[in-house]
Amino acid sequence: MPGNDYYKVLGVPKGSSAEDIKKAYRRLARRHHPDVNPGDKAAEERFKGISEAFEVLSDPKKREIYDRYGYYSEQIPSGAAGFDFANFGASGFRDIFSELFGGLRGSGQKKQPQRGADIEYGLAVSFEDAMHGMAAAGINLERNENCSVCAGTGEVKGESGTCSSCRGTGQVAGRLGINARCGRCGGSGKVAPTCSVCAGHGQVSKREIINVKLPAGVDTGSRVRVAGKGHAGILGGPPGDLYIVANVAEHNFFKRQGDNIYCVVPVTVPEAALGAKIEVPTIDGKALLRIPPGTQSGQKFRLRERGAPSLRAGGARGDQYVEVKMTLPKVISEETKDLLLRYAKNNPENPREEMGLQ
Repeated sequence: MPGNDYYKVLGVPKGSSAEDIKKAYRRLARRHHPDVNPGDKAAEERFKGISEAFEVLSDPKKREIYDRYGYYSEQIPSGAAGFDFANFGASGFRDIFSELFGGLRGSGQKKQPQRGADIEYGLAVSFEDAMHGMAAAGINLERNENCSVCAGTGEVKGESGTCSSCRGTGQVAGRLGINARCGRCGGSGKVAPTCSVCAGHGQVSKREIINVKLPAGVDTGSRVRVAGKGHAGILGGPPGDLYIVANVAEHNFFKRQGDNIYCVVPVTVPEAALGAKIEVPTIDGKALLRIPPGTQSGQKFRLRERGAPSLRAGGARGDQYVEVKMTLPKVISEETKDLLLRYAKNNPENPREEMGLQ
């Protein structure tokens, strides 16, 4: 007889792939598992429903029967002969269940250590600190640590109580009338009481000041790894890592492209026409740059190894490119005006001549 629409229970369309069905189950199981919602009967019923739906839709043979007849039963309907129901698919179900909850509670299998999750932390960095590095920066980080009361198990050792999922029977009834071994207690009907400090999660949140060091040359998006400062591992597993993701501020006149630095420096008409030695800024301070006579506005000059340190090349530095921009003289007196008129008379050049213009 028809039952619930398993696809609607998992929130996926009928043509979904096996991987999409698995992802949907994992998402819903995390939300409605009895350990996450202790004492919530409605959540317990929803969890049974999504578990039942996944048992059927994750097995290709069961799914084909369900898609054809609108329900699944071990009593094979007419025309469906030839399907082998000996393998109920429980092993795959248990594997995913164990993967979801890390073997802490609910799988009935041997508990396995797991590595803790990594943490990403965005850090605002000034342009100068990105170029020269930061010896130490204290960041206030929230990370999970193993509960000291239950030692990360989520259960109080040495005590036992009746399993709330099966009410001590060791079995749960599916909506198709098929009894299955209770996943929470593994069929024993007994469970260790949930730790009241961590609410059965095995871990507690903790704030910590962590000093991190940034190497010279980081750019926006650079990831700096701090080993062992992620979330704590499960059941003795190693902790995850902390990744500092840099967000470098813009500079007033420096622009970075790769490991090269670019800037624009103004020059006067006499300096460009006659040549000169001028001061230019670098990330290390001021430097002298010789510009030759006849320099044009927009011309670029390279300062070798005055760019940013490279994270990929062991600190080797890029180059700096200085673009000169000619500034027009201001007419501040009649004498200045007279000099410009005399210059124009003695230098009757037409820069638009090549364009056929007067």
